[in-house]
Amino acid sequence: MCSSAFSSEMLRPFFPMTRPSSTGKAFFIFNQKGELLISRLYRPDVRRPIADVFRIQVISSSDVRSPIVTLGSTSFFHVRVNNVYVVAVTKNNANAALVFEFCYRVISICKSYFGKVDEECVKNNFVLIYELIDEINDFGYPQNSEIDTLKSYITTESVVSSQIVAEESSKITTQATGVTSWRRADVKYKKNEAFVDVVETVNLSMSTVLRADVDGHIQMRAYLSGTPECKFGLNDKLVIDKSERGAIDAVELDDCRFHQCVRLNEFDSNRTISFIPPDGEFELMTYRATSNVKLPLRVIPTVNEIGTTHVTYLIVVKTNFGNKLSATNVVLRIPTPLNTTSVDCKVQTGKAKYVPEENVVVWKIPRIQGGQELTFNAAAQLTSTTTRQVWARPPIDVDFQVLMFTASGLIVRFLKVFEKSNYHSIKWVRYLTKASGTYQIRFILHGHFGVADEGGK
Repeated sequence: MCSSAFSSEMLRPFFPMTRPSSTGKAFFIFNQKGELLISRLYRPDVRRPIADVFRIQVISSSDVRSPIVTLGSTSFFHVRVNNVYVVAVTKNNANAALVFEFCYRVISICKSYFGKVDEECVKNNFVLIYELIDEINDFGYPQNSEIDTLKSYITTESVVSSQIVAEESSKITTQATGVTSWRRADVKYKKNEAFVDVVETVNLSMSTVLRADVDGHIQMRAYLSGTPECKFGLNDKLVIDKSERGAIDAVELDDCRFHQCVRLNEFDSNRTISFIPPDGEFELMTYRATSNVKLPLRVIPTVNEIGTTHVTYLIVVKTNFGNKLSATNVVLRIPTPLNTTSVDCKVQTGKAKYVPEENVVVWKIPRIQGGQELTFNAAAQLTSTTTRQVWARPPIDVDFQVLMFTASGLIVRFLKVFEKSNYHSIKWVRYLTKASGTYQIRFILHGHFGVADEGGK
C-alpha cells in the first residue's frame, strides 16, 4: 500500500467521530513520575481528572504493555520518549494510525525546535509547546504540521520591525495556503546540495524458525535554491502488490508511505517519483520488507555443558557482504547461567568481558571486513548447587552498522534536480543497515547438567 503522509488524512478529524456532541478529546504530556507537564482539553466532556486516571492506571502500573489502553469508554493513546509520555485521549472508536501519527508529529516538531524531547526541555519550553499544539490542532482537527511553515511564524527570536513583520506575514500566508505549503519560494543557497540517506533496521529472531524483517526509511536533506523539481528513481524490480510476488531478484515491500510532497503519477509504471522538497531535512519515504531479506551477519553458536560446573561457548560470526564493505561498532551480548562465577574468554579480534551484574559476556568488535570470519571461545565456571537451576537461555543480541548495504535490496537508481535557473547541484546517496537490540539468535544447550533444556521460554 502506498500513501502520502498527512495528505487526505489531514482533512479528517484528529479523532474520527460519529456524533460531534459525544466526542471528547485531550492532549497531555507527563513525566515518568506521573506529573502533568502539558495539558490541553479540546472537548467539554473530557475534564482534567482524566489525567489522574492515566497516571494511576498506566504510569504507576508495571503491567501495561500496550500503547493503547481503554478504561471504560475512554481510550488513552500514549508514546513514551525518553522520560516523558505523550498522550492523546478519545472517547470513541478513533483512527489509531492517525492518532499515533499526530503524537509522533508533535515529537518530531518539538525535536526540530529544541533538539530533544525530555522533561527538562518540556519544562523549559512549555510556552512554545502550547503555541505549537494550538497551531497544529484546532478543536481536535489536525492543521498544518509542516515544520518549515511553523518555524516561519512560531519563532524564539526577538520582535522585528512592523514592516518586516508585514512582509513576512504575506509570505507565510502564501506558503500556508499555496500549492507547496511545505516550502517557501525565496530559499537561496550559495552551494546547492541534496543528501539522501537510506537507513534500514534489521529485526531478526533466529531459532528453529527464522523470522526476519526490515524497517526502512529514506531521509533527505535538501539545501536547494528556489522551487526545484526533483526526480527520484528506485529499483526497476520493486514489487509492492502481493499478487506480483515471486519474481527473480525482485525487491518486495509490504508497504511504503511517502511524504505529502511526493507525486506518484509514474511510480507504478517505472518506480519513479517526483516532488518539490521541503527546505532542509525531512523523511521522504518509509517502508517495510519481510521477504528476500539479506542478513548482514550470520552468527553460529555452539554451547555445551561439561559436568555441573562448566559451560563452554564457541561462537562463529560470518559476514554476508563483499570484502569492500565492513561492519562497524559490532557488539555481541552472550548470556551466561545465573550461577556463573567467572568466564575465561578468548577472541582474536576485539575485546570480550564478563559483566556479572547483567549475566552476559560483552564482545565488542570495532570492525569486521566483508568475507571475514571471527570466533569466540569461552569457558564459564559455575557454582555447585543442590537444586536444579532453571536457565531461561536468553538469546544472543547483536548490534552493528554496515555502510553502503541494504538488507532489503532497495537502491536509489538516480536523483535529478530541475530548477528554472538551471543551476548545478551536488547529490549524495548513502546506505546504512543497522541493528540495536533487534537482532537476536537463540541457541540450543547441549549436555545433561541441571540447567533446564525446556527453559527456552
